[in-house]
Amino acid sequence: MGSPIVRLVLDAKATLAEGPCWNAEQRLLYWVDIIGKKFGRFDPETGLNEDFPVGEYVGAVVCAGENEVVLATQSGFQRYQMQQRKLTPLVDPESHLPGNRFNDGKCDATGRFWAGTMEIIEKEATGSLYVLETDQSYRKVYDGVGVSNGIAWSLDEKEMYYIDSMKKLVLAFEYEAVKGEISNPRILIDFRNEQGFPDGMTIDEEGMLWIAHWDGWQVSRWNPKTAQKIDSIAIPAAKVTSCIFGGDELDTLYVTTARKGLQEDQVGDQPHAGGIFAVKPGVKGTKTHSFGYQHEERKG
Repeated sequence: MGSPIVRLVLDAKATLAEGPCWNAEQRLLYWVDIIGKKFGRFDPETGLNEDFPVGEYVGAVVCAGENEVVLATQSGFQRYQMQQRKLTPLVDPESHLPGNRFNDGKCDATGRFWAGTMEIIEKEATGSLYVLETDQSYRKVYDGVGVSNGIAWSLDEKEMYYIDSMKKLVLAFEYEAVKGEISNPRILIDFRNEQGFPDGMTIDEEGMLWIAHWDGWQVSRWNPKTAQKIDSIAIPAAKVTSCIFGGDELDTLYVTTARKGLQEDQVGDQPHAGGIFAVKPGVKGTKTHSFGYQHEERKG
């Protein structure tokens, strides 16, 4: 059997495309360009992408209703109404740490938004992992993080998987779904023998993890029960940042990449770095969850 075909679907030339998020109802892919200080809404059917400038680093986007998203940015969690193009701050857990910014994030099945932080200059492990509750309160759930990155939950919701890119580790926590609590972290995958750094992550319907390799030219598939790498797909860009399943059947893996740090002589090897790619890996993914405002807030 041949390798699956990887297609360029959006030649975004983003500095740091990240955090793809599939909206099944709209059939649209949301994504961020962190350093470009914007998020995008991409229609795979037409190939059209609409950009929404935010004015500051934006690490993650999650949907929250038909024309609204919640963002994790340099200055905390914010809601963004797309028709009015209006940004409204919700809460800033790290207002005392101006050298940090939010990075990757994702919603759990209950609608809570999990997102973590990192030092902008990427020297010290000053980051933490936070949960934005549906009533817009927040909790810090883990600290001492270098570069907070990919998050996924096991199919039975008894474990949460989490990446610290700086430490080249994929962690597994015990997960309590009702309260949204994590405990007993352990190292699941030590990435130090892998090519590149672990970055964004998603999980497929068979419970296998898909991990993007920053500086590794690939996405890889892992069995979290055995911690074994079972497959990889080459991507025509070195800095592979994240991935998510989308499409009507959730059988398309969308992969984001970056141009950050590329020298002019390197661009020739990867002219579409910073673009979004798509591949059908032969397995279906799992649903992307939206943020769930508590009812009285929904219409605000």
